[in-house]
Amino acid sequence: MFRRLLWIVLGICLLFGNPYRASTARSQTSQTEAAILTIEGPISAAYAEYPERGLQTAALRQAEMVILQLNTPGGGLDIMNRMVEAIRSSRVPVVVYVTPANAMAGSAGTIITIAAHAAAMAPETTIGAASPISGEGADLDSTAETKAKNMMKAIVRNYAAKRGTQAVSLAEQTIDSAVAVTAQEALDAGLIDFIATDLDDLLNKLDGFTVNTAAGEQVLNSRQAAQDPIDLTLIEQILVILTNPNILFLLLAIGVQAILIEISSPGGWVAGFIGVICVGLAIYGMGFLSVNWFGLLFLATAFVLFILDIKAPTHGALTAAGVGSLIAGSLMLFNSPQAPDFQRVSIPLVIGTSLVIGALFFVVFTFALKAHHLPPAMGVQTLIGRTGTVSVPLNPRGIVQISGEQWTAELEEGVTEVLPRGTRVEVVSLDGFKVIVRKLTSPPKA
Repeated sequence: MFRRLLWIVLGICLLFGNPYRASTARSQTSQTEAAILTIEGPISAAYAEYPERGLQTAALRQAEMVILQLNTPGGGLDIMNRMVEAIRSSRVPVVVYVTPANAMAGSAGTIITIAAHAAAMAPETTIGAASPISGEGADLDSTAETKAKNMMKAIVRNYAAKRGTQAVSLAEQTIDSAVAVTAQEALDAGLIDFIATDLDDLLNKLDGFTVNTAAGEQVLNSRQAAQDPIDLTLIEQILVILTNPNILFLLLAIGVQAILIEISSPGGWVAGFIGVICVGLAIYGMGFLSVNWFGLLFLATAFVLFILDIKAPTHGALTAAGVGSLIAGSLMLFNSPQAPDFQRVSIPLVIGTSLVIGALFFVVFTFALKAHHLPPAMGVQTLIGRTGTVSVPLNPRGIVQISGEQWTAELEEGVTEVLPRGTRVEVVSLDGFKVIVRKLTSPPKA
């Protein structure tokens, strides 16, 4: 009986737990597959391996095609070149689809779209503005600009040649003059193949379309293709978050504040731990962006001013200066003239966060300073002035009860009277852990 049950359990595990079951089942049906990749945001290091991994996965699944949904203002040329190389060497057809409405394929995204085996755009999308800039986001000098533009124009001529002379001309204008066009203008020029409202519409329009890949000419069979998304890995998703300048600014602000709180009130570890993690993540993410590291000096000055203001005789002036320094440092760090537009931090976010941090510093450190000057709330020193009742007669030593606790007591010097049990006494001083008391002659104050 047990052996039979074991075989049943193993059979269920093999049936539902086999990681290759879905792929095997798909290969036994006539339905084709369209692997869906999605790039949303700047072309950064977070997406360096994503298209390559997606194309490899699609090849293993014997997918009919890969549809790369694209919405990007541009990004690094190195990452773009890796994507383009992966697309051009792919034996699986790659279709770049600029979507959703109001999306763009700007700068590097333009080259990626043109390099695809087929290209489509959703209504109300744009493509273009592919003029090269330096790695820091600044305009190139005349010689470097001429070289970079000529190289990029040669690249797009290769990719756009199959689309006709008008498409080649428009592709070169996006590089020469930073021209950007609408989806309809790109279609009219032959720069893209289709305008599609959504993925279903795109798959219908791609059906029967002929493309040339590294494997040769292929006719797409996409009308009944199943859409199979290939998502970013957890690490890639984290990298996407860490290349967002607004997130980095918040991590940096929270991290430094937490570290300073830990330094000002040592003994705990939570604030310090959170601070180190946040600052570490912020610095790691800034390594992928074009930032002006000189701005960190202003940020450090801001937090020093916050602390100094708490200890100053008058409060407010240094905090205001700290807020100004925090705003200036943050904008200098992320929004320097050399930074590309898509790597700039939100100015309202910087101003609002800086004001909140300044107020929090003022409140937190003010309370900490007041707590530091408060008299001790616990310990034997707090017994002086308290009243109690004699538990064991004082002659001159005995025991008294104060606030529910029993204390060894002694009458103050010069008193020879024996105080019987129940007599009310007042603590006048301490002798180690022994209280010195005297008879309470008047009722205790309320």
